[in-house]
Amino acid sequence: MSFPSLVEFLTHNRDRLIKGPIAILLIEDDAAVTETLAHHFKAGFRLILALSPEPLPQKLIPEEAAARIVNLRHDSRRNDAHVTAVNRVLEAVPDDTWLYYGYNAEFLFYPFSESRTVGEMLAFHAEERRRAMLTYVIDLYAPDLERFPNAVSIDEAMFDRTGYYALGRQDRNGHQKERQLDFHGGLRWRFEEHVPPDRRRIDRIALFRSQPKLRLLLDHRFNDEEYNTYSCPWHNNLTAAVASFRVAKALVRNPGSREHIRSFRWRNSYPFRWNSQQLMDFGLMEPGQWF
Repeated sequence: MSFPSLVEFLTHNRDRLIKGPIAILLIEDDAAVTETLAHHFKAGFRLILALSPEPLPQKLIPEEAAARIVNLRHDSRRNDAHVTAVNRVLEAVPDDTWLYYGYNAEFLFYPFSESRTVGEMLAFHAEERRRAMLTYVIDLYAPDLERFPNAVSIDEAMFDRTGYYALGRQDRNGHQKERQLDFHGGLRWRFEEHVPPDRRRIDRIALFRSQPKLRLLLDHRFNDEEYNTYSCPWHNNLTAAVASFRVAKALVRNPGSREHIRSFRWRNSYPFRWNSQQLMDFGLMEPGQWF
């Protein structure tokens, strides 16, 4: 069975990169792989690049989505795996191609995502002269770690309904950056003693449009400062959310934290309903001018 590398695919299949939006999904383990692929297929991505160190078993790839999913070899477990993957795709796709990147057991939501495709949403965002979209990574977790030792439960997922805040983002000279904030909350905030300081932010520019010399940085920001803004200067813009089990998985797996965590539930835990309206109701994403 052929299992080409990401570089090989990008070199020899330029014709498949002509039309976006394209999703780049880094597969780090076997948690919710099928659900992740199916979710982004349903969202309307024209091509899904599923990057993994070893070939994915065919049974994990949804049959109805197989034509749009390409499994490619990439060391997705490295700390900088997202940087190398995204930047290689940026170099290969035509300018103005919309891209998304995330991980397995992460699920993109945007306003009205149940009835509108990601392409329709991004077309509106582009009309507002925006080339990137801020997404908040909302930590999901299982309610019972004895029943779900990897902290992943699709049917019983929970999230924090409060505890989110933003701090002004400063440049090297201590000046406030225009329309940029550092967002915090979720498990990274509640268990911050187990999370390195440079990984405590929950903001990610997960949706963006390619352009010459654009590069993703290790901290999930871009080398073009306008890409890192939450809105244009004139009014609020659309934002999206990535519902993610990734931090919960790490906290129950890492030796430094797993012995100290018996449960992620607290008084502000709330069942996740798997719809965009709930996220908007809790203020975790913004519809902007799109209705």
